[in-house]
Amino acid sequence: MSFRHAIGTAAGAALLLLLAPSAVAVSAPYDTARTAPSDEVTIDPTGTVAADGTITLSGTYRCTGAAGPVFVSSTVSQGDPWASHPIGGSSAVCDGAEHRWSNSEKGAPKTLVPGPAHVEATVFDISATGLPLPSVHATREQDITISQG
Repeated sequence: MSFRHAIGTAAGAALLLLLAPSAVAVSAPYDTARTAPSDEVTIDPTGTVAADGTITLSGTYRCTGAAGPVFVSSTVSQGDPWASHPIGGSSAVCDGAEHRWSNSEKGAPKTLVPGPAHVEATVFDISATGLPLPSVHATREQDITISQG
């Protein structure tokens, strides 16, 4: 399985977990053993799109307590919020320190254009034991501006 395919699969699984309704998740107390209050992800207010359609998004993250490999995934949409585009994925380190992340993906030219966009970034790990399931450390949605790069 390629790294890109693994990231896509993990990001898809993470998205399904986020979208799945769960009364337990809504009413459960904050799980300090699994998610530290300092876990966070930010999104830079500007992304870029190159002439060949390559879009780059970036920001920072901080996390602790990973149970396996850690990744930062991102998606972007323009206009239709239901038509989001996955933008790469990058490896991450959950050591409690702040780190930069940057994800790029080459799409068809004109798929994403300079102007307003909506981005979601998620920091998650994949459990190293048993069934490989994603565990979300932090997620953020934010409106940004895509500029010509």
